[in-house]
Amino acid sequence: MLMKHVIMNSQLPLLCCANNCMLLASSRVFRRQRFLIRSFGGSIDHCRNSGSGKMQSVDVDDIIRAITPDLDQSRHKGQAGNIAVIGGCREYTGAPYFAAISALKIGADLSHVFCTKDASPVIKSYSPELIVHPVLEESYNVRDEDKKIISNKVLAEVDKWLERFDCLVIGPGLGRDPFLLDCVSEIIRHARQSNIPIVIDGDGLFLVTNHLELVSGYALAVLTPNVNEYKRLVQKVLNSEVNDDATQQVLSLAKQIGGVTILKKGKSDLISDGDTVKSVSVYGSPRRCGGQGDILSGSVAVFLSWARQYIKASGQDSNLSLKNPAVLGSIAGSAIMRKAASIAFSNKKRSTVTGDIIESLGKSLEDICPAGSSCL
Repeated sequence: MLMKHVIMNSQLPLLCCANNCMLLASSRVFRRQRFLIRSFGGSIDHCRNSGSGKMQSVDVDDIIRAITPDLDQSRHKGQAGNIAVIGGCREYTGAPYFAAISALKIGADLSHVFCTKDASPVIKSYSPELIVHPVLEESYNVRDEDKKIISNKVLAEVDKWLERFDCLVIGPGLGRDPFLLDCVSEIIRHARQSNIPIVIDGDGLFLVTNHLELVSGYALAVLTPNVNEYKRLVQKVLNSEVNDDATQQVLSLAKQIGGVTILKKGKSDLISDGDTVKSVSVYGSPRRCGGQGDILSGSVAVFLSWARQYIKASGQDSNLSLKNPAVLGSIAGSAIMRKAASIAFSNKKRSTVTGDIIESLGKSLEDICPAGSSCL
């Protein structure tokens, strides 16, 4: 029987047990408690009884503290993460920038963008912090007889760097040019062969929804669909429509795709790897400016790479019950993104834009895990 795990803010205790969840849900005490927790920047989720008769919970802050590496003088460049974003074309240059710069703001040491030649000078102008590779090509710039040669050249350029990366973010600003998508398909296949984690967002989801074999069975893949992208995935994979049983459906979806991790964005983010479902409901922002999904994908990529390092280092000594780095990274990335959005909105209100949220990422992590001291 499905056991739904509840992720909640640790600042306030949860004042109910599984046996009286439904009773409290309609009480004034419960509504008052929920209001107070939201006021402190968090939230709670309740569930029906699990098979064990107990409600399970996981603390977001504990996960973030556990997997975030300490900062000390012995570390060298690259140990805190080397992230690459595959995306950026003529029409879309902001999305790959948002994802890549968010990775740096979370704490990655290096952040790359592999984009088209048209997008490269624009993305470079946004920030000198990013390493920009103008290697991707679109159909309009390639003759039919040269496509195979150009495709091999693109793949060779990416392969030179591939094994240096701790995680790839595929899709922000990618566009839907057929030749470009074919090249990215090959990059995904090579990433799988090298066992490199991948976070797929935006037009990358359009690609894998039509070619599920690219990610099927790959446990180090995270898909981050919004409402419409999730609807298309459900229709394609489950041959059905989105229903009210969101927990069971996201579980079935992840299981059907072969154990990839699904991070379903919404009022509460649902995260499943086909074995379990987690819900992140940290209070965020009512301001829905574009680009927040790009921040999330960059954040998840960093935390996924950190979670993978943590699990390798701690092994059986890990204090966390969760062992899947893709799930841990998704939980942490979702929570930090939401906290940053809340901080930005408290300062800017209706004028909040994506850059304000990015600038709040550092504080949202610092509040939980201060730099310069052990987080544990």
